[in-house]
Amino acid sequence: MRYQLELFFTALGFFTRLPVPAWVPWSPERLNHAARYFPLVGWVVGGIGAASWLALAQLFPPTVAVLLSMAVTIRATGAFHEDGWADACDGLGGGWDKSQVLTIMKDSRIGSYGTVGLVLMLLAKAAALIELAAAGEAAVAVALLVAHPLSRLASTSLIHTLEYVREDETAKAKPLARRLSAAELAIATTFGVLPLALLAPQEAATALIAAVAVTGWAARYFVRRLGGYTGDLLGATQQASELAVYLGILAAWNFT
Repeated sequence: MRYQLELFFTALGFFTRLPVPAWVPWSPERLNHAARYFPLVGWVVGGIGAASWLALAQLFPPTVAVLLSMAVTIRATGAFHEDGWADACDGLGGGWDKSQVLTIMKDSRIGSYGTVGLVLMLLAKAAALIELAAAGEAAVAVALLVAHPLSRLASTSLIHTLEYVREDETAKAKPLARRLSAAELAIATTFGVLPLALLAPQEAATALIAAVAVTGWAARYFVRRLGGYTGDLLGATQQASELAVYLGILAAWNFT
């Protein structure tokens, strides 16, 4: 159990800016096995987002509370996944062949595609959450608690199913480039889908379908363009599937 706890804290320290206990050892090998807890990290980030939303909604109008809550979660993660989304937009939008795409994504500067993509992603997530707020404070909190774990499961599924395509040994996601065992995948899946129980059945179904559809499309697109995934593409998948969950919940409302 201590080893599993260490793996969780390893994942938490890698995927967020939250402090972890000093007694937790770190190594590429441990990070390699920590991917099973990526969706559980989503529980923490989603909990931070939900708690900040519920507190801020007591002080400010929904629009302001949503934006501030998003800022809190972005601060907690260090914009880790947003950065991946922006880099992916730049690389896939501006690159022609595999080599060019990978080179552009590695550039720390943000270009036109990345800027536009990041702005639109943040606006879309904010708009979706503001619409969810019309149903009450609990609706936004539940959506955050569901979307963060499920979207991280989406990224984890790419680690398990696709090949890592960067040859650079210093790449940040290189230690994660290992397919999960059946037991590890079961752990990740459990933590990723369990929060769906917080939603009504139709909402849970549409949210899951939306996340699976986006992840499946992304996987096929990444394979077609690059032959597999990179760390930036994992972040991009998390962002896209998080938005898909919000939109899936809203779509369920339109069906009822």
